[in-house]
Amino acid sequence: MKISLLFLLFLFTVGFANAAEKQVASPDGKLVVSVSAENGVPTYSVTLNGKKFLQQSPLGLKTNIGDFTQGLSLRDSIRSKKIDESYELPNIKQSKVHYEANEAVFSFLKENRPVFDVIFRVSNNDVAFKYKVYPQRRSFSCVVNQEATGFVFPEGTTTFLTAQSKAMVGFARTMPSYEISYKVDAPMGENGQGNGYTFPCLFKVNGNGWVLVSETGVDSRYCASRLIGHTDGLYTIGFPMDEENNGNGTSSPGIVTPGETPWRTLTLGETLAPIVETTIPFSVVEPRYEASQKYQYTKGSWSWIMKMDGATVYDVQKEYIDFSAAMGYQTILVDALWDTQIGRDKIKELAEYGKSKNVALYLWYNSNGYWNDAPQGPRGIMDSPITRRKEMAWMKSIGVRGIKVDFFGGDKQVTMKQYEDILYDANDFGLLVIFHGCTLPRGWERMYPNYAASEAILASENLHFHRKLRSEAFNACLHPFIRNTVGSMDFGGSALNKFYNANNTPNRGSKRLTSDVYALATAVMFQSAVQHFALAPNNLTDAPEWAINFMKEVPTIWDEVRFIDGYPGKYVVLARRHGDRWYVAGVNAQKETVKINAKLPMFQGGKEIKMYSDDEQLNGKVTTIKPGTNQEIELTIPGNGGVLIVN
Repeated sequence: MKISLLFLLFLFTVGFANAAEKQVASPDGKLVVSVSAENGVPTYSVTLNGKKFLQQSPLGLKTNIGDFTQGLSLRDSIRSKKIDESYELPNIKQSKVHYEANEAVFSFLKENRPVFDVIFRVSNNDVAFKYKVYPQRRSFSCVVNQEATGFVFPEGTTTFLTAQSKAMVGFARTMPSYEISYKVDAPMGENGQGNGYTFPCLFKVNGNGWVLVSETGVDSRYCASRLIGHTDGLYTIGFPMDEENNGNGTSSPGIVTPGETPWRTLTLGETLAPIVETTIPFSVVEPRYEASQKYQYTKGSWSWIMKMDGATVYDVQKEYIDFSAAMGYQTILVDALWDTQIGRDKIKELAEYGKSKNVALYLWYNSNGYWNDAPQGPRGIMDSPITRRKEMAWMKSIGVRGIKVDFFGGDKQVTMKQYEDILYDANDFGLLVIFHGCTLPRGWERMYPNYAASEAILASENLHFHRKLRSEAFNACLHPFIRNTVGSMDFGGSALNKFYNANNTPNRGSKRLTSDVYALATAVMFQSAVQHFALAPNNLTDAPEWAINFMKEVPTIWDEVRFIDGYPGKYVVLARRHGDRWYVAGVNAQKETVKINAKLPMFQGGKEIKMYSDDEQLNGKVTTIKPGTNQEIELTIPGNGGVLIVN
């Protein structure tokens, strides 16, 4: 609270007359960032179409080689250039990206000595900025003890945020793991549960539009951050809590100088379309290493979600291999405890059986060394390069496709190094990597070519426990606007069992409240290039044929995404393209049925397309329709239901 009150009091006291602002604008000129150093305090602000989306907000760093938050001056000259880059990335929301931006480097000095640059890149609807810190006298490294970096939103802004949990709480002391529920349309001035908020963070700026705040490019060279709430609309960058990772590792990141921090990003829009469609997390980062091979992104099945720990046995996993083969899927995920309940010799046998069916294995591993109490095995392997690489060589020898590593519980720099080390070693052995119980991915799809996906969300495993069932559709109507906008989300959903239990037997406490069409729609809405769906072998006979057939054909990689309509926590309709085929998917979390006249220019007027829809009792059906020449289609979505249109 002190930071907010003192900072704003200072701004009101000193005014802004002593130094000129310097600006950088987007290529279309609509998005403008203004930077200044009034009375020695570095600040910036952001406008879109002449409307203030971010008030004068603080910049600066406090380090062990100097306090670079005050007593600074802004160099008159600005180094600028145009960014015009194209790249292809098959495992994000848009396979071909053309990134255009204007870059401006604002240099700050203290006592006439350069201390840091702030590098801004401003594209249409996106702002990315980072610090470049310079050596001071003979100091060629520094510890960043605190960032003043902040975001001051106009009065009346409302928030759509998920709180950061306390450290070393939850199951086996594995949190924070980015698995807290969201509060929507909440007022500013709070600080979550006292520990701030996890990225990304969505704000509605009165009637002007929306801002998504996040960060990207985080790797072993810095820590991951969170957002700390203060009064008067101020949110600042917060470093990890000291208690994270069982107290091991420093909370303050260290960098070699000259050295750079990760990018902080802002996506702004008068509608939610720029938020849903942004590719800024990937456009400002670079690959850390070359891919050892061309990786395949696939669909698969997963026994644990319905059958839990006791099903990680040979016979059940063999059954799921047969199930994946029947679905045309290429993998299964063998979850925790396989080391004791199946054993390595039988895993090799299972891999050989899978190969005969064109189905490969993903294997689960515990991340832990000293940082959590999770008892599930295999344990004590992924924390050491010696044991890790030996294990990965074994996996490669038997044809394992990838790994799922769980239970990290921290955002410190030492933990970011562990993520990076696991990915780097896995690439040597041709393994894709999924993370669970983990942090948000921050540009990792482009940075690490064998990165597949992360959980970092209150995911499908929580649906097995009845206390979360009633919020399923509510959460689904948030993820396309917040969590899934910035990175692949390993949700593990699209269940077709009517009950979340091993045999799909009636049990009121575990009854699924959402429809089958909803399940199909979320297979399109939730983006992740590798998917292990919450389907079960019994679905081949007890689920509607049209539902199973769709789940056989739905892609997991996409070429384009378009926002159609929606409001966070209420309903969402978006479109994804795979090749020349469009999928329009929608779900509704409200009690009231939603009716939308959606303009869908991707569908040709007069040409038949397939529609999956629900009635008021959530009974699904498939029909064919022909859009009119105006390409407008009426969509009707009951509460807990869905709609899906495919050409």
